[in-house]
Amino acid sequence: MPKDFISLADWPAEDLLALLDRAREFKRLDREGKRPQTLQGRTLAMFFEKPSLRTHVTFEAGVTQLGGHAILLQPDQVGIGTRETPADVARNLSLWVDGLVARTYSHELLEELAQSAGIAVINGLTDLLHPCQVMADLQTMAERVELKDASIAYVGDGNNMANSLLNGAAVLGLDLRLATPASHRPAARIRQAADRLATRSGARLSWTEDPREAVRGANFIYTDVWTSMGQEDESELRRQVFAAYQVNDALLEEAPDAWVMHCLPAHRGEEITDSVLDGERSIVFDQAENRLHVQKAILERLLSHKN
Repeated sequence: MPKDFISLADWPAEDLLALLDRAREFKRLDREGKRPQTLQGRTLAMFFEKPSLRTHVTFEAGVTQLGGHAILLQPDQVGIGTRETPADVARNLSLWVDGLVARTYSHELLEELAQSAGIAVINGLTDLLHPCQVMADLQTMAERVELKDASIAYVGDGNNMANSLLNGAAVLGLDLRLATPASHRPAARIRQAADRLATRSGARLSWTEDPREAVRGANFIYTDVWTSMGQEDESELRRQVFAAYQVNDALLEEAPDAWVMHCLPAHRGEEITDSVLDGERSIVFDQAENRLHVQKAILERLLSHKN
């Protein structure tokens, strides 16, 4: 079992499916008012460079519900790169806590923390990947169709969400169609690694510039913001580049049975319209709820013993 949860590409399919099974069980137990105290006495440090609602609340609530405790660390408090090196921060935290969730701009910083830490390091989001979100997405999909039969269309920017969906689909052997402008495809290194994984899993990964082509016959239509944190100076240019990639009622006509997904927060009126986001085919708040359950499964798996 990997020590860390950095990328879905690091984990075997059977382990990811086991985490999804446990997340499903946690959700059932929560409905019954039962919360197993499997992390009693465990402590999770949470380092956040970026603003957060879902990641912060679901990780802190999740470890608390399992009997553990969370400590929030702010960038100016820790001073990575100014007061101390990432390696020294990781070594210190390894002496005191059982795990670290890090939400950083740089993926390399997260990897450096994981390399130096003696404890589990969990990717709470980087500019490259967002694996915990995709685990919640997979749980949400599995509640509606058999995952092996799922057909997913991603429409918009080839960002960290597209990268992580590629990883998840490649490991689990899913059908993922990406619709992005040619100038904004997912990262080349992620595409290449996903293609290698797909040869073993049988995943069907495809790309097109035409969102209508991607969504036809899909079970799920997924989108994300066109302008991510740190790209605000590009927002007007990005609105022009992605104008044809809006998930709206007209696009949904190409896939009359598809559910609509978004990792949130949404820029309403840009990548998705209000009528779609709030419509009867939207399952975005199921995704948000499942962040709690799937992250509890990840925390339990990694923090129930010190690595």
